[in-house]
Amino acid sequence: MSTCSPQAMTNHHGLGLFAQLSETLHVWSERRRQRFELARWSDRDLHDVGLAWSDVAREAEKPFWRA
Repeated sequence: MSTCSPQAMTNHHGLGLFAQLSETLHVWSERRRQRFELARWSDRDLHDVGLAWSDVAREAEKPFWRA
């Protein structure tokens, strides 16, 4: 016979959900920041890493939730 105690009925997945949400928000924030920074690079910076302004424009136009 099993008993249901309050501890046994506790949802142990809640903290994982909040951690996942926090991580997702952090990733989105970093994407936004990196795309903003990339849009401010000079022609020389872009040339050094092999990018063209069209590459930057394509990346900068993406919404923050798209990788």
